[in-house]
Amino acid sequence: MAVVKLTAENFEQEVMNADQPVLVDFYADWCGPCKMMGPVVEEIAAEEAGVKVCKINIDEEIAVAQRYGVMSIPTFIAFKDGEIAGKQIGAVPKNALLDLMK
Repeated sequence: MAVVKLTAENFEQEVMNADQPVLVDFYADWCGPCKMMGPVVEEIAAEEAGVKVCKINIDEEIAVAQRYGVMSIPTFIAFKDGEIAGKQIGAVPKNALLDLMK
């Protein structure tokens, strides 16, 4: 499945109302560690059939980042049934992101 680009307008529908676990990557285009994690996020989206993978640019969607307390990037938040199930900050191995989804 392709990575879904989130905005304030589609966040509710794509994440909170999703019928499967969702991994959200809070990132910025200028962020080096975010760029390093990009291929990992793409891999998870391609390999994990039961997980929706989304990205949201914090520079474009400041209000959403503030709502979820994103102070450092990259920040990864796992949502299940519209609730936060886990949070990981920084560039981490793929396993760490997969563990968030369990």
